[in-house]
Amino acid sequence: MTSTSIDLGRPVSGDVIDLILDDHRRFESLLRDLRDASSDRDAARHAFARLHVAHALAEEEFVYPQLRRKGAVGEREAEHGEEEHAEGNEALLAVLELKGTDTQAFQDAVEELARVVNHHLTEEELTILNPARDEVGDRVRAELGEQFAKERNRLIDEGCGTLTQVRGLVAQATRAGLLEG
Repeated sequence: MTSTSIDLGRPVSGDVIDLILDDHRRFESLLRDLRDASSDRDAARHAFARLHVAHALAEEEFVYPQLRRKGAVGEREAEHGEEEHAEGNEALLAVLELKGTDTQAFQDAVEELARVVNHHLTEEELTILNPARDEVGDRVRAELGEQFAKERNRLIDEGCGTLTQVRGLVAQATRAGLLEG
């Protein structure tokens, strides 16, 4: 994978809700870069891939299970979040598999990625993060923020988001029934 100079942030602590929202804003910025023909789209797609994979895996490992245990979200909301992460990976895979970034196929793939990711960001903010604000105390959200940030950063440092990894995540999600086969 191409190494990029795009700053993905490196939080080490904070309220997990704020950390997740910060990443959501990074996704939106990277999607703008992917749409902008004058930007380094290749760097943007690789940065997006690293952030998307690290963010989603850290949420699924720490955030969703803890919010379920605390009663802030139900099993269905957490499972739906995981389904939407899988759909994001599937759309991301289409962007990563394309050779060039100046084709109609690339623009179409970016449009689909933006549609899937923006839908997820909106839904997660409404159905997962809002209840977490009300149902989970500051101390737990801070502990969860530290766990989320540590895992997210570890995955980014390890070079997550490669084409091979994203293919594997999509295949795994398909086998698990999170995606249509």
